[in-house]
Amino acid sequence: MEESKWVSMLGNFAAKVNSYKYIIAIKNAFTMLLPVIITGAFATLISNMVFGTTSGLAAINGFGFLENLKPITDSISYATLNFLTISAVFLIGMELGKLNQLKGFFPGLLAVISYITIIPKTIETLVNESPVEVVDVIAKQYTNSSGLFLGMFVAILSIELFSWLQRQDKLNIHMPDSVPSNVSASFSALVPTILTITIISALGFAVLSLTGMTLYDIIYTIVQEPLSNLVSGLPGILLLMFVSQVFWVIGIHGNQIIKPIREPILLAAIAENTAAFEAGEAIPNIINMPFWDIYMSVGGSGVTFGLLIAIFIVSKREDYRSISKLSFAPGIFNINEPMIFGLPIMLNPVMAIPFIITPLITGVIGYFATAIGFAGPAVVMIPWTTPPIISAYLATAGSLGAVATQLICIAVATLVYLPFVKASNVTKRVDEVEEVPQEQN
Repeated sequence: MEESKWVSMLGNFAAKVNSYKYIIAIKNAFTMLLPVIITGAFATLISNMVFGTTSGLAAINGFGFLENLKPITDSISYATLNFLTISAVFLIGMELGKLNQLKGFFPGLLAVISYITIIPKTIETLVNESPVEVVDVIAKQYTNSSGLFLGMFVAILSIELFSWLQRQDKLNIHMPDSVPSNVSASFSALVPTILTITIISALGFAVLSLTGMTLYDIIYTIVQEPLSNLVSGLPGILLLMFVSQVFWVIGIHGNQIIKPIREPILLAAIAENTAAFEAGEAIPNIINMPFWDIYMSVGGSGVTFGLLIAIFIVSKREDYRSISKLSFAPGIFNINEPMIFGLPIMLNPVMAIPFIITPLITGVIGYFATAIGFAGPAVVMIPWTTPPIISAYLATAGSLGAVATQLICIAVATLVYLPFVKASNVTKRVDEVEEVPQEQN
């Protein structure tokens, strides 16, 4: 009864978290952003490994002409990764607008305009070693991943403010019925739009005047940087994985629960790595989104690729072997719902233990292998469905140490699962023994 109550409590908590419209908007926005991020990451990979003149194919005699094609991939990388915040603001605004019953793409546009009003548009640079102030430009830290948290805050604030203002009938300009509906809708939104943009801009000005700091500086320093450091550190990522696995065990999609925290931080981390890799600089982040995928989710949540191997080696249960055969093909592409719900791992006290602890162990292995330089850090955002070995190779731009580390993680996962698979054999035999007298009676 106590266990049932605990499971019910966690289920209610998960349902409540997932029902918040801000969580829904952020999750949906980052899901739509993934193709853009992956496009930019692969453009960077090709730019360095094919068109690069130092370590790329263009460095080989006879392939030097490839260097002339480098501007193509550089432009793609710039347009995708250096405008990550702008894209996120637009999509969050649009998604939140849908949830607030606002039609069309206008909420996304409004969110972007509101964001631009509060970020600095003056930068200082050096010309002939003398500082020069350049006006009417936006520095890249406000458009790339560094501005994500401020962008999310402004997108939510601006759309909520606009939605509230539009519900005030006195602020709506009503046109005659003869006026086309799209024109009438534009005039109806006119006053709320003016007020929303003005209020957001005034808020940015007031904060700067009162504190001497921009909203970007405040949110980045107080919220984004500490939270990024927490999640991007080994203890933080292990805690996040632990929470995800516990929810999986009770039948709730754990990744969806942690996604609003995980995605902005880990996607920003890989975007920073990609930019550093493209510039030939030191890679700043060991932990990022591909790190999660290639070391802590091989075969799916719980590193169940190791479970599949363990079942094929020692399982004597026909049901386990049958389900594993059906699950092997999707498992290669890191899809393991057939294992979680079919074996099942969900609410299975025998399999729940290795399912929770295995990704924590492989995460530690991946972290220290990268920290000591044995495995290259992830610098390319890859689709989470990329099969093992290929995923490690592509995500790290060709690090054989990363491939070896991933294989070690799979081997360790198999070893962790083996005794529990053997225990399930005993459990099955006990069940069969208990059933015999019942059949005879």
